[in-house]
Amino acid sequence: MENLAYDARVLFSIEKSEDPRIVIVDIDEKSLAEEGRWPWGRNRMAKLVDELFTHYQVQLVGFDVVFAEPDESSGLKVLQQLARDEFKDIAEYNERLEEITPSLDYDRIFSESISNRPVILGYYFNTETVDKQALQTGVLPKLALTKEHFKGQSITVPIAVGYGANLEEFQNHAAGGGHFNPAIDDDGVIRRVPMFYEFDGKYYESLSLAMVRELFGEETVEPVFAEGFASTEEDDYSSVEWLRIGPSLIPVDKNIQVLVPYRGKQGSYPYISATDVLHGRVDVSLLKNTIVLVGTSAPGLFDLRTTPVQSKYPGVEIHANLIAGMLDQSIKERPAYVLGAEFVILLLVGLLITVLLPLLTPVWTAAAAVSILILSITINYSFWQNMNLVLPIASSVIMILMMFLLNMSYGFFIERRKKSEITGLFGQYIPRELVEEMSHDPKAYSLEAEEKELTVLFSDVRGFTTLSEGMNPQELALLMNEFLTPITKIIHENRGTIDKYMGDAVMAFWGAPIDDPKHTRHALQAGLDIVERMRVLRDEFLAKGWPEIRIGVGINTGEMSVGNMGSEFRMAYTVMGDAVNLGARLEGLTRQYEVDVIVSETVKEAVPEYVYRKLDRVKVKGKDEPVTIYEPLALKEEVSRDELDELKLYAQALRYYRKMEWDNAELQFLNLKKMHADRPLYDFYIERMKYFRDNPPAEDWDGVFTFTTK
Repeated sequence: MENLAYDARVLFSIEKSEDPRIVIVDIDEKSLAEEGRWPWGRNRMAKLVDELFTHYQVQLVGFDVVFAEPDESSGLKVLQQLARDEFKDIAEYNERLEEITPSLDYDRIFSESISNRPVILGYYFNTETVDKQALQTGVLPKLALTKEHFKGQSITVPIAVGYGANLEEFQNHAAGGGHFNPAIDDDGVIRRVPMFYEFDGKYYESLSLAMVRELFGEETVEPVFAEGFASTEEDDYSSVEWLRIGPSLIPVDKNIQVLVPYRGKQGSYPYISATDVLHGRVDVSLLKNTIVLVGTSAPGLFDLRTTPVQSKYPGVEIHANLIAGMLDQSIKERPAYVLGAEFVILLLVGLLITVLLPLLTPVWTAAAAVSILILSITINYSFWQNMNLVLPIASSVIMILMMFLLNMSYGFFIERRKKSEITGLFGQYIPRELVEEMSHDPKAYSLEAEEKELTVLFSDVRGFTTLSEGMNPQELALLMNEFLTPITKIIHENRGTIDKYMGDAVMAFWGAPIDDPKHTRHALQAGLDIVERMRVLRDEFLAKGWPEIRIGVGINTGEMSVGNMGSEFRMAYTVMGDAVNLGARLEGLTRQYEVDVIVSETVKEAVPEYVYRKLDRVKVKGKDEPVTIYEPLALKEEVSRDELDELKLYAQALRYYRKMEWDNAELQFLNLKKMHADRPLYDFYIERMKYFRDNPPAEDWDGVFTFTTK
């Protein structure tokens, strides 16, 4: 992950332009087609060097190729063998051979061409043996550093067991030499190059380092330790952090490796075909005073490497990037203290996420996680771009994502558990929509008992025992399901909570567990809807041959205790209190007054937009205080003029009744009965007045009738 993050930053920061200071003379397909297959004769390589320095006036040439074997392509060796074996007595042959030998000794020609010129030869090290033998060919260049430079220090550099270097005469005539071994990471990508290889206890520099050292005219490389001072016998520093060459300070890691400062994809430095240089076909201005690397981009010569910027990238351009980075001091630095920085970053970001995310909603949690992620990446890239500092980022990104997923997963499972708890506790009482609403903030709801204003509704089928006689259990169960199901649906649709089913009776309440400012309004609407639905069911039942059902509904609003109540064996979420008992009594009174719905005065006051018929003022069983009871009719705008006129006449009849003017009251009720024969309430009052004639109330009677039964 860290490698991928590193590659992403490299790709994001690549430049689009060429760096003209460093030119790659390319042994490309064009050159191979014109000059023949590789390797070319050393005379041709000598001509290439001569052209570069004499005609094009370059500053420095480095070879990303090895000249490990003598060049016998001129045939000189064969001629010399003939001189020894066949023509040793022929003076003319030997004289002529001696004359042409200098022109046929291609190796000598090449060594003379590089002599006294700033030419650095490349070579390679082997880190593994071949057939249990460490191959050593050619001659290594002179040392750049020895162990004396690191006296007392524990450093780690790649150790070689063999090498493939240049012929001795070439290396002795060249200005220096450097290895071109990269460090290949586990994923096969080249991100770093060792500045030194150790062989036989000695340290040999890289091609790029040797070229820069030659360019600055420095005899050696100076290691600089973490505190910024060169090593001495008294020093006891832990690791090398930089290499100093003249004005250039090169950051290295604990293995004295350098991160390659890739400028871009292939072509970030000018490529010129080697054959064009040989034949003078290149504009002198393109090469004058430049640093030249001679290498190849031809696939057949196997110097294409995998890099962060390209999967097939010429190895010679890796050296170009390193040289440019050393000159510009733009090489990225990954010092040892980044481990501590990584710990601090993880600690700070982790604490921030730990404290912040649990306080937020899922949407804000995602937004916060993305913001923290973007902020972390931005800060990291700022250090990369502005300070050339490579801070670890993968661990932070992984931690942020994992903590976000953990938080969301934890929240999801906790939410699911809370939803399950809410559903288990309230799912049988309230509709699914309200359960979902409660699950958004489960902490706001509790099973603990509390006192609050609620509205309770009781409904019961009149004469159900008589109706059910003669029905088998299956028919009875089906009948109950047929009318209890629509009643439950109506209560749920009006945000009610089912308290319990008591045979054919239903008890429900509003205002808990979810607060409902309009609990009385919703309860009243539910009661009227239930009555209307029962009228429709009545016809359906008759069509099935079932008995006709009539229902009574009582509704009351008041202070009640609500919560989980019961015993250690069984608990239920229910309501209790005098207001609840009154609601039950009101339902019972519907049989007396033969009306469908009776509500208390508190309901009437809470829902004034309805028109009510005042039924009576009564004392119910178990309650000393009288209550006024009403029959809700409809919304004010839905009541007709005739109904309003009837209510006026009815109100007048009640006034006569309360004044104990039985004759006037009876006459008024009789007139109402003639006009509305379907209203049993008027017969109810006519019968009661007959009772009062026989059993007159006290002279100070307040119009309250006391019921002695439920």
